[in-house]
Amino acid sequence: MHRRIFLSSVALLAVVGLALGSVSSSAQEKRGRKYKAPPPSAKIEVTVLKDGNGKPIENAAVIFHTLKESGNMELKSNEDGKAVIDVLPIGETIRLQIIAKGYQTYGGDYHIDDGEMTIEIRMKRPGEQYSIYKAHSAETQKQGQSTVSDGDDKPQDKDKPSQKPQ
Repeated sequence: MHRRIFLSSVALLAVVGLALGSVSSSAQEKRGRKYKAPPPSAKIEVTVLKDGNGKPIENAAVIFHTLKESGNMELKSNEDGKAVIDVLPIGETIRLQIIAKGYQTYGGDYHIDDGEMTIEIRMKRPGEQYSIYKAHSAETQKQGQSTVSDGDDKPQDKDKPSQKPQ
């Protein structure tokens, strides 16, 4: 008889414990954080090619800078010159930077307005620097001239006529 009372009291405590557990868990769900779905993202495929012959550049650094938040994401191009990313939100503007050994660095801003984008970048070899120690044609000299004056020339007002010393 004592055993029967003991078993019934244990069963009653178990039922009460389950009931209290379900009440407390439902109260936690109401107070918990609401799930917010991430914004839709776009799939962007960047192809890096040599400008001269159109062949792919392998192992180029393809860097995506987001303009709204600080930070960046960097990928390397594969043997086909392609880098694919699919975590950038639609509607954002990104700054794309490409760095490849032996080529000029590329940079450009792109607005992500579609679910899928394909960007083809042609990388150029670095140009020759202008030197004052080399002989140049008249056309090249005009392109390479500096706009810094030596101090003899003074800026003129547009309204005043230029005056020459007598």
